[in-house]
Amino acid sequence: MRYFITGGAGFIGSAVVRQLIEKTDHVVLNFDKLTYAGNLASLAPIADSDRYSFVRGDITDAEEVKAAIEAFKPDRLLHFAAESHVDRSIDGPRAFIDTNIVGTYVLLEAARAYWMSLPEGNDFRFQHISTDEVFGTLGADGLFTETTAYKPNSPYSASKASSDHLVRAWGETYGLPVVTTNCSNNYGAYQFPEKLIPLMIINALEGKPLPVYGNGANIRDWLFVDDHADALILVSEKARTGTTYNVGGNSERRNIDVVKAICAAVDATGKGALAKAEDLITYVKDRPGHDARYAIDCSLIERDLGWTPSLDFEQGLQHTVEWYLANRDWWEPIRSGAYQGQRLGTL
Repeated sequence: MRYFITGGAGFIGSAVVRQLIEKTDHVVLNFDKLTYAGNLASLAPIADSDRYSFVRGDITDAEEVKAAIEAFKPDRLLHFAAESHVDRSIDGPRAFIDTNIVGTYVLLEAARAYWMSLPEGNDFRFQHISTDEVFGTLGADGLFTETTAYKPNSPYSASKASSDHLVRAWGETYGLPVVTTNCSNNYGAYQFPEKLIPLMIINALEGKPLPVYGNGANIRDWLFVDDHADALILVSEKARTGTTYNVGGNSERRNIDVVKAICAAVDATGKGALAKAEDLITYVKDRPGHDARYAIDCSLIERDLGWTPSLDFEQGLQHTVEWYLANRDWWEPIRSGAYQGQRLGTL
């Protein structure tokens, strides 16, 4: 099949592009604006493949999107392109509205026009990749399911919730064949170092403070990005039109426990700036509107498609720490340029 990927130079999008080229015979076009978090170096392992191509473009530009889709003639459109960092959405929500809401609308309209031009009985699919943060926060018990009511609490999650609703509406109103997935917190190789796990790894290597919000008791479900990529490709190949799936890692952890696990993993390598990285932990003022707990029930995708995560959190974290140690040439230019470890989202 022919895969049109938006945001394929980002963290999750690039993982899917790499797997599509390395593990399947599918053809991939990566359509990416290359904002601060988009990095073509993340695609270096597959960049020379004759089944991969790249177009620099903006999903909010209707003419660029229309031209790229019509030229490539995709069977699948996987929509990853998004502003995705909660702290940045607190500082500057406008970019999240423009990209996540307006950009999704532009893509849906371009996809609908293209789909309507195809012969009857075609197998085109619009697959929207979203987040569990649209559901808001959980108490001590319970899990997010595919039918959990939406209750977003940040500008980021509100913009993603809006995009989810648009995708559903285009499916219901216009019959556009759509599928949506909502995932838990991803981690792994090539993640932009403003996010918790790569930030803590790099700071531990450089001897800089490890900032933990509040008391560190906020809980997230952690999903290794390559497992997520496997799930998304499986969904693209086998899911029924109109289906929504939650994709999680079955790995709930408090933030402070995640940070301490990173410290132990870095200590074990002997490459940290201090003998004991935990000495760098620093508690800082909490994020405004910080959700207490996310946890995913991914039993539906297991029952329907047979997918489960292949790695537990400890295994995935070990892979991740080893990757950042071995790939300084990927993250050091970011630390000296686009993001130098500064705190965001402090009001």
